[in-house]
Amino acid sequence: MKVDRAAIDEAAKKLSNWGRWGADDQIGTLNNVTPQDVIDAGRLIKRGRIFSLGLSLKEPIQSGLFGGRWNPIHTMLATGTDAAAGNQDKPFPYLRYADDAINMPCQASTQWDALCHIFLDDKMYNGHDASLVDARGARKNGIEHVRDKMVGRGVLLDMARFRGVDSLDDGYAITNADLDACAARQGVEVRKGDFVIVRTGHQERCLKSGDWRGYAGGDAPGFAFETCYWIREKDIAAICTDTWGCEVRPNETKDANQPWHWVVIPAIGISMGEIFYLKELAEDCANDHVYEFFFTAPPLHLPGGAGSPINPQAIK
Repeated sequence: MKVDRAAIDEAAKKLSNWGRWGADDQIGTLNNVTPQDVIDAGRLIKRGRIFSLGLSLKEPIQSGLFGGRWNPIHTMLATGTDAAAGNQDKPFPYLRYADDAINMPCQASTQWDALCHIFLDDKMYNGHDASLVDARGARKNGIEHVRDKMVGRGVLLDMARFRGVDSLDDGYAITNADLDACAARQGVEVRKGDFVIVRTGHQERCLKSGDWRGYAGGDAPGFAFETCYWIREKDIAAICTDTWGCEVRPNETKDANQPWHWVVIPAIGISMGEIFYLKELAEDCANDHVYEFFFTAPPLHLPGGAGSPINPQAIK
C-alpha cells in the first residue's frame, strides 16, 4: 500500500480504539487479556523451561543515531576490594559489602513503550492531550498503569527461520501475508489477547559481529505499515520484536518518521516491546515445534514513565 500522511490519518481513524474501553482507559489493548486468558496461559507450562528475553545491559546498542539516549552506565559504589582493604570497617565495623548503581534511559535496552510515548499531532492514546506529558512525567497513559497487566499467552513468530535466513535483510518489510504464512507454517494460531513476538534475527546479527552501528535508529527489517491493520484485526494485547524500533527502516514514506508508530500506539493503543533477545527461545521452539508459552514482562513501577526497562520471561 502507498504510505503517506493521508494513509496514516486514514489508518488512525479506521483503527482507533479511543473510547472502546471507556473515556478514562489508560491500558489500551491490554484490556483484551482476561483473567481466564492468564489461567489458560499458565497451563502452557509443561517443562518448566524459562527463557530470559532481556538483552544484556552491557551491550552498547545506542550508537548516536537516535538523539538523547545513551548506553546504560553501571557504577560500583562499594566493592570487595574496598572490603578486603579494610576501608569499610569504619564507622560500622564488620559490615563488608558490594553496592552499585545504574544510570540509563528507560528505553536504552529491552523495554516497553508506554501509551504516552508517541503522539498523533497533539493527542496521545484515547484522546488525551499531549500537553499532559510534561517535565514531571505523564499524567495520563504512564507506564505505571500496565505494571500488573503484562501477563498472558505469548506467541513467537520466527520470521527469519520461516524465510530460511539467519537474519532478514535491512529494509525487509514484514507484511500481513508474511505474518499469517509464518503462523500457519509453525502451526500456531494468533488469538485475541496474545502477546505476539516476532523474530527478525537483526539483533543476533549484531551480537555475532559485535557491531551495533546502525542498530538504534538505522536501517533494519521490521513491520510494514500495513501490519497496523493486522494488529487491529487480530486484537492482540501487545507486539514485540528483536529490533530497535519494530517497524521497517528505511520507513516507507518521507512524510513521517516511524509512521507505523503514529498509528499503533496513539490510535490503536497497543503496548509495544522492543529490543527483545530471542535466540534461545527461537531455538527451543524450532526443536519442539511449540511456539506458544506463558509470558510475563512487568515494567518498573515508574509513575509517569514513557517507557520501562524489562527482563521478559517466556516459560514453556
